[in-house]
Amino acid sequence: MTRTRAGDQTAFDELVPLVQGRAYQLARSWVGNHHDAMELSQDALLRVYKARSKYDPTSPFLPWFHRILRNTCISFLRKRRPHISVRLIGKEDGVDDYELIDENANPVQEAQQTEHAQLYSQAVQTLSQNDREILALRHTQELSYREIAESLGIKEGTVMSRLFHARRRLRLALGPVLGEVPSSQPA
Repeated sequence: MTRTRAGDQTAFDELVPLVQGRAYQLARSWVGNHHDAMELSQDALLRVYKARSKYDPTSPFLPWFHRILRNTCISFLRKRRPHISVRLIGKEDGVDDYELIDENANPVQEAQQTEHAQLYSQAVQTLSQNDREILALRHTQELSYREIAESLGIKEGTVMSRLFHARRRLRLALGPVLGEVPSSQPA
């Protein structure tokens, strides 16, 4: 990507086949179908090329690319129109009365997901800045232990230890919400 950033078009042409399959698989897992995943992975690669001047060559390429791909998929999902159907529900004053139905809507599931997201967010906010940072790097940014270690300037073993303890503290914070009894094991 560093060569692409410097203006080498052939470098980008070499890079695309290396990440295209992985991009498609991730997009497919997010949007759920082949056609959209193909289009979105191509769109993300185009965005990478357009944003090549913003790439920091001192940072790993894949996490940067994954953020672009994830944002591309999230934008698509937000814009995707619901599948609407029309159903005759009766007659009023001799005129047919219809109802519009969003076939994708599941109000109970959507409410539960919103509530779980809010509870998770609240639990994360109770953690220290270090815990939030290490969890975000691993689970939101999807960085490897090595990449996290490089990013924070610490050893991989320290990354594993911090993640273990941050996850444990998050489980404890979520325990009352999930109906779990806190473990009596030492911290």
